[in-house]
Order: sequence, then structure tokens, then C-alpha cells
Amino acid sequence: MGRGKPRNPIPTVDIIIELEDQGIILIKRKNPPYGWALPGGYVDYGESLEKAAVREAKEETSLDIELLRQLHTYSDPDRDPRGHTISTVFIARATGHPKAADDACEIGIFRINNLPKKLAFDHLKILQDYISSTQKAI
Repeated sequence: MGRGKPRNPIPTVDIIIELEDQGIILIKRKNPPYGWALPGGYVDYGESLEKAAVREAKEETSLDIELLRQLHTYSDPDRDPRGHTISTVFIARATGHPKAADDACEIGIFRINNLPKKLAFDHLKILQDYISSTQKAI
């Protein structure tokens, strides 16, 4: 019995960027699925997760970031309506003035208690996990 080419999930990264005690950075997506989202994207072949996170943050926010730690990996096959992705989420710190670029049509800095209503993907769950993890650390 021959088997076809295996179908594998696509690795991605998302970044929770803490900006100078102002809040976290979210981007408004210019491509579907629309809504506010964490900066992030696909990992390129031959690229580490960490390098992908730094690159995606720079491409979408114009900021250089410092990765602090990994939060969690999210693998629900339905997390992205475009197909099965597995996202490793990083928490990072940045300074400066973010500017929307690449897949972002708008950028915002949000307090965790004042997030936008429409978040893309599973980013509400990710941010809830982030809130839980930071409260334990305080």
C-alpha cells in the first residue's frame, strides 16, 4: 500500500511584545483572517524559532526586540482557518515607537485589561495564558 506525501503542520511564531510599561503591541491584519493579532508568522526553512520571532517582530512592528522567554506552544488544528499551524509563543521586550509594516495595516499598544474585541486566531487564549503566567510571577 503506497502512502502519499505526508501532510505536516506548519511551524509559526507569535510574539507578545511588552513595550516600556505602556502595554503590549498588537497589529491589525491587512490580510484574512482579519482582526487584531499578536505579531508573528511562518518560520522559514533553516531558521530557528528564536530568529523567526525576532524577524517577524521587526517586519511587522519595525522594532528590535529582546526575547525574554517562551510562553507555550499552541497546536490546535483549528487555531488558523487557513490550515494546521503550530505556534511557539515568545514573550519579548522592546523600546521605541512601533510602526505598522508588512502584514500589519495598523498597530496598537494595549493594556491587558483593555484588549480589542476582535482578536484573530487563538490569540485571546494566548493572552489569557500570558495574563495567568505573569500574575503567578508577581
